[in-house]
Amino acid sequence: MDIPQEKLIEMYQKMLLIRYFEERAYEIFGTGVIAGTLHTYLGQEAIAAGIMANLTDDDFITSTHRGHGHVLAKGADPNRMMAELFGKETGYCKAKGGSMHIADFDIGILGANGVVGGGIPIATGAGLSCKLKYKNQRVVACFFGDGASNTGAFHEAINLAGVWKLPVLFVCENNLYAMGTSITKATAVDDIAKRAIGYGIAGVVADGNDVIDVYLKGKEAVARAKAGEGPTLIECKTYRLKGHSKYDPATYRPKEEVEAWLKRDPIKIHRAKLLNFGISENTLVSLEKKTMELIDRAVDFAQESPKGPVEISLEDVYAGD
Repeated sequence: MDIPQEKLIEMYQKMLLIRYFEERAYEIFGTGVIAGTLHTYLGQEAIAAGIMANLTDDDFITSTHRGHGHVLAKGADPNRMMAELFGKETGYCKAKGGSMHIADFDIGILGANGVVGGGIPIATGAGLSCKLKYKNQRVVACFFGDGASNTGAFHEAINLAGVWKLPVLFVCENNLYAMGTSITKATAVDDIAKRAIGYGIAGVVADGNDVIDVYLKGKEAVARAKAGEGPTLIECKTYRLKGHSKYDPATYRPKEEVEAWLKRDPIKIHRAKLLNFGISENTLVSLEKKTMELIDRAVDFAQESPKGPVEISLEDVYAGD
């Protein structure tokens, strides 16, 4: 395995940032400060961190309703993200988007999306731009869940990306449940990655709880895309620690299944590997402390930020005047 130590530590820091952000948001949501609902990325941190470690600010991503992890790993400002959740004017969408609509075009975040599968055709469009304008030297990472793989948008967009050999990583985060529906009741194939065969593109399965495996599979897909060989369907098998949303107690999941997956916490797995690679406990503890302080500052920023006046409600909603 030829991964620089700095990259291994960077991925751990991204995973911590996501975990701490989501835990704090989940806690604050219970106090009534955050309106609407909340779909946390808890348990899936290795996927966003591993894929994004292969991208630059010039590359693009499309996200989902469970998108905090993707945008944080891509480099979004946790202050502005937290402020958006709090409904403050300093948030990414000036309090008009909430949890499911974080975007930052400056670093390639084309937007989280509340529509299941909605980001997939957007990614294909962005991929066409990357092919025509940037000669495949920029790529798109498209994140979606196992449920989205059964939508028409999935099949249409991936088929076209395959025909045109677009530089897109279609990253399926298979957490076994589309809301409360088990994948065994909705999908006939045992690996969603097998569907790549029908579109003439590469398909691989990654351990979505092992950030190193995700990183390496992502690295191969990026190289393939930049070589003009087209998209890759990467299925990352994982498990969300909480229910579908804040209001979902997830009682439909067998207790034994939950306990088994909890033992495979992606952050604990990677932390143990870092120690085995010779990175000191003090280094990791220091990093964990600094990352928690980032989240503390994000909460303070959100609390101290002003709520937008009613007059800005329609700003940025319509084009032109």
